[in-house]
Amino acid sequence: MKHFLRVVVQFLVFLYCKCLWRGLKFVSRKLTGRCELQRICYNNKHGARRTLKIESSLRYSKNELLQSALAVHPDKVEKTIDDILALKKINPDTNPQLGVSLQASLLQIVGYRDLLAEVDKLRREPYDCEKTEHEEMLMKLWTELRPDSPLSGRISKQWCEIGFQGSDPKTDFRGMGLLGLHNLLYFAEHDKATALQMLHDSLQPKHNEVNNAEWEQKNLDKAIGYSFAIVGINITDLAYSLLVSSALKTHLYNVAPEIPSLPHFQQTFCYLMQEFQRFWIAEDPGDIMEFNRVRAKFHRRILRQLENPDMALCPHFAASDLHLLNL
Repeated sequence: MKHFLRVVVQFLVFLYCKCLWRGLKFVSRKLTGRCELQRICYNNKHGARRTLKIESSLRYSKNELLQSALAVHPDKVEKTIDDILALKKINPDTNPQLGVSLQASLLQIVGYRDLLAEVDKLRREPYDCEKTEHEEMLMKLWTELRPDSPLSGRISKQWCEIGFQGSDPKTDFRGMGLLGLHNLLYFAEHDKATALQMLHDSLQPKHNEVNNAEWEQKNLDKAIGYSFAIVGINITDLAYSLLVSSALKTHLYNVAPEIPSLPHFQQTFCYLMQEFQRFWIAEDPGDIMEFNRVRAKFHRRILRQLENPDMALCPHFAASDLHLLNL
């Protein structure tokens, strides 16, 4: 019986999608004199609420031109909008705002696609100590986080002071490739005060169980808090998973006026780092062995927030500003 009911429900859903929904669209156009894209643009403010609906409308359209609009190059967006208006027989002179709205949303859509490709390319590029630019970025990270403490050598136990697991940080970048290093360096450069404070906090003993003199004599890689750099690489993985799953569209469509860029992603990473620290403190884990549990719970909370189409994870910085404001 349950199987039969499931089949009936699936058939009704299919019928709705294929027949009833298209019928409703036809009736709506006749009654309003507007096509679906017009209704979306006129009835929704700019941002994720509008762009997500436009993206869905184009993806499930039966017209090849509308479907292909999702794959155009950013330089071809303007011409694509002209083609769409011509297809829909919409006069751009009497509907000037429609073209502007469609263009902004389509730039967001293709920009998200290109951003995903750029981020994935960085993730797949392994850290190579033979490449000068890689080594320079790593040394720059040390200088930003430990400005008053010269590094004794490329291979050094000092790397544990900023949260790497061993004497050579390159082994910690295997999971996220250069993306992890890019994000950590961006955080250290663009919100240095916050990054330094988080690094300081991560090295402190929990609940002041030992005094500072005793703590300084202990190995820094045995801190009860968390390892700053390793957490940064883990949060990079979290941000990447949000991007790949499209969950981050809500946030990026709400903060990027047109094309989401790599700095928008890195600003989001900086926000997630700060929020994770607050979450870690609130969870009050017994030790670092609880990291995966806390991270998974934090991930679920961010996903719930992004279900709201009006959500912007870090709305306090201007979308066009490429520098993270200290939240």
